[in-house]
Amino acid sequence: MSAFGLGPALLFCPADRPERYAKAAERADAVILDLEDAVAPDTKDAARAALIAGAHGLDPARVIVRVNPIGTADHEADLDAIAETHFRTLMIAKSESADAIADLRPGYNIVALCETARGVVEAERIAAVDRVVALMWGAEDLVASLGGSSSRFPNGQYRDVARAARARVLLAAGAHGKAAIDAVHLDIADVDGLRAEASDAVASGFAATACIHPSQVEIVRDAYRPADEEIAWARRVIDAASGERGVFAFEGRMVDEPVVRHARAVLGRAGA
Repeated sequence: MSAFGLGPALLFCPADRPERYAKAAERADAVILDLEDAVAPDTKDAARAALIAGAHGLDPARVIVRVNPIGTADHEADLDAIAETHFRTLMIAKSESADAIADLRPGYNIVALCETARGVVEAERIAAVDRVVALMWGAEDLVASLGGSSSRFPNGQYRDVARAARARVLLAAGAHGKAAIDAVHLDIADVDGLRAEASDAVASGFAATACIHPSQVEIVRDAYRPADEEIAWARRVIDAASGERGVFAFEGRMVDEPVVRHARAVLGRAGA
């Protein structure tokens, strides 16, 4: 389980495709119903109507609704539609202002999607807002906001600016005890690349990775799931630490408080 009560694999689902809601929710740890980029401008009203009609079949605790950016007419229409459902966790697309997020209609938890240059620079202040439960970053809108054309090198690795943004959003979330969600891997066929990124995400401290296709869910889960030997090691460390004061030697390694915290994190991911 992640720091905000969900598992590590979050699956986007276009809100104008209600026939996919149940399957997406079944496949992933949580579903992100998308009213923003996944929905064409001329079908947003239909997507909102579908969201209202399909809401009753989903567990609100496992649903995040991505809404259009604050300050747009679509954003207000999104909130009006969500008010007719039991969904209470919003992902704010292109989050750029801590004050604007703090002033949103009450009663909602917020996942702030920092995916522009301004949003990444503002991430520390956004993470400090009480109602914000998680931060996510996005690569493609970020590079577009800078006037660039690609977030990755031809070999699939992120360019330095994307890596810097990823680290900054992760640090901002961690500094305020909030969960951090890693960006989607757009190349669905690149299974090895997704596996490597998800493994790096969990090792770095991300609580979850967003997915754009059901086939990505198990890859992400496997990356976040500790191996049996890792769980066994973590249990031994915790048991040994209970009888020690301060730094101590264990199985040929120095163990201090950060190592104990690592062990607790492993057990947390294992549900132990």
